[in-house]
Amino acid sequence: MLAPIMRLHCGFNRTIVAVALICCCVLCAGAAAFVGEVTRKQIAVEKRLRRINKPALKSIQMRPAFHPEGHYDESKLVSHSGAKKENTVAQLWHQNGRCPEGTIPIRRTKGEDVLRASSVKRYGRKKHRTIPKPRFADPDLINESGHQHAIAYVEGDKYYGAKAIINVWEPKIQQSNEFSLSQLWILGGSFGEDLNSIEAGWQVSPDLYGDNNTRLFTYWTSDAYQATGCYNLLCSGFIQINSDIAMGASISPISDYSGSQYDISILVWKDPKEGNWWMQFGSDLVLGYWPSFLFSYLADSASMIEWGGEVVNSQPDGEHTATEMGSGHFPEEGFGKASYFRNIQIVDESNNLRSPKGVGTFTEQSNCYDVQNGNNGDWGNYFYYGGPGRNSNC
Repeated sequence: MLAPIMRLHCGFNRTIVAVALICCCVLCAGAAAFVGEVTRKQIAVEKRLRRINKPALKSIQMRPAFHPEGHYDESKLVSHSGAKKENTVAQLWHQNGRCPEGTIPIRRTKGEDVLRASSVKRYGRKKHRTIPKPRFADPDLINESGHQHAIAYVEGDKYYGAKAIINVWEPKIQQSNEFSLSQLWILGGSFGEDLNSIEAGWQVSPDLYGDNNTRLFTYWTSDAYQATGCYNLLCSGFIQINSDIAMGASISPISDYSGSQYDISILVWKDPKEGNWWMQFGSDLVLGYWPSFLFSYLADSASMIEWGGEVVNSQPDGEHTATEMGSGHFPEEGFGKASYFRNIQIVDESNNLRSPKGVGTFTEQSNCYDVQNGNNGDWGNYFYYGGPGRNSNC
């Protein structure tokens, strides 16, 4: 289930003209008024807030023409490990009402949210060159971008989507300007300036959200994070159609070390008829889509799929960060202690979900964060990943 988000409102998603949803059942007060002398930065913040917290606007609701076939039936999937499956998704704000049909819940952005960013212009965006590059990483430049990864990946074919069941944790973050996330990447093109990426998963990001809660998120870019794309609904791009799930909402419950384990299911696939990239959460909740025209390479297909974890290593005090990835424990600790992705799949050109072939693994510094993959009857293709960051060997 998803825990409550404060500052929620419902609205029409007008990110792209003549597409998805939104109306307004406001559950919160608007952005806080600025106090004191108006500065250039404050004016910029107010302008940004007006663009993000848009008023209601009617638009046309869409649904995917096709779903992928051949995926795991999660209601019947038996886990050898006893992980708790996510069934109905609830948010505590439902206790005070729900958004009407044809509207979506939107997390209200406030002035202090924007001011935490490195700049008003960069609010809600990842830094340039943050994609993990298997087989291309220069050991002498592993922290050039300040991002480190532990992933599984496939390449060498045309891919039309990906799916995974992702173990949910609340990793500790050392510095507020760092984050830790676990996600899947749908990638198109080379790793140059025109890289296309669609991303979805969970993250802990104090700078973005103002707390250390684990939250559901999406991201996209069509130019390697330079000028396009953003998290969630913070810019035009992703079109949400679901009235029950709020992007950026806290996920609860989360897994306990040596205790109960919880995971979420995420599927992203390309509609073979309309060409849009759709996202599904859980077994049946279609959240929305990225229009095909946002992309160049992904307008056709993806050339690589990645699953795994990412952290920002800002090297506080000249040392490797102690920000955790996944559970904060290395993969060899196994179930109940290390974080995992299970039942990872890809969507092929026939719109079938199937197990990926030739899965590789990659990490920049295995003594800090590592990854180990495997395969069995219950979990299909899976891997454990993560780590504590700074330790005696890192």
